[in-house]
Amino acid sequence: WRRRRSRCWRYSGDGHSPHAAPQELLNIILPPREWEEAQKLWVQEVSTAPSTRRDVVLLQEQLDRQLQQRQARETGLCPVRRELYTQCFDELIRQTTVSCAERGLLLLRVRDELQLTLSAYQALYESSVAFGVRKALQAEQGKIHLEKRIAELEEENKELEKQVSQEKAKCEAIERQETERREIEERKHSEEVLFLKRTNQQLKTQLETIIAAKS
Repeated sequence: WRRRRSRCWRYSGDGHSPHAAPQELLNIILPPREWEEAQKLWVQEVSTAPSTRRDVVLLQEQLDRQLQQRQARETGLCPVRRELYTQCFDELIRQTTVSCAERGLLLLRVRDELQLTLSAYQALYESSVAFGVRKALQAEQGKIHLEKRIAELEEENKELEKQVSQEKAKCEAIERQETERREIEERKHSEEVLFLKRTNQQLKTQLETIIAAKS
């Protein structure tokens, strides 16, 4: 990528490398890499060599090859695909800047604006995902609470049905007892009435007998 055409200078402790204006501009656009190795400071800068049409073709081929080798997803969010396209765009900016600094700076503005937009969308996406996860957890918790409440109400309903059955059985027993008591009372009353009628008839007969005897 943009390091593909890079140069590497080896510094001593106090050495400096001369920079031409294009190199300084490229260093601003694409900052050089620095690291220490064996007590030496190494700096890797992007190349100022102009690109040819074949370089662009090779860049495209390398992009396709890297996408395939690193198994980048073709659709949706994919950090690998985004990284590879960012590196490719940086190389295009380098090639353009070498031939036309103003065009390269304009492309840099476009790149930075795209990165800001992508970052904003990514933050929005992550926020939406987090919000969705929270809502899903709340819904799951609410579902568990409702299921527990339903189970409690079903248990209460069973208990109430049991109480209703018990009370109904008590009512039926009381009705049977009352019916039996009423039948007994009616039978007793009938017997008393019959006894009184017989007694009355006997007394009437006796009275008629006495009156007839006196006559």
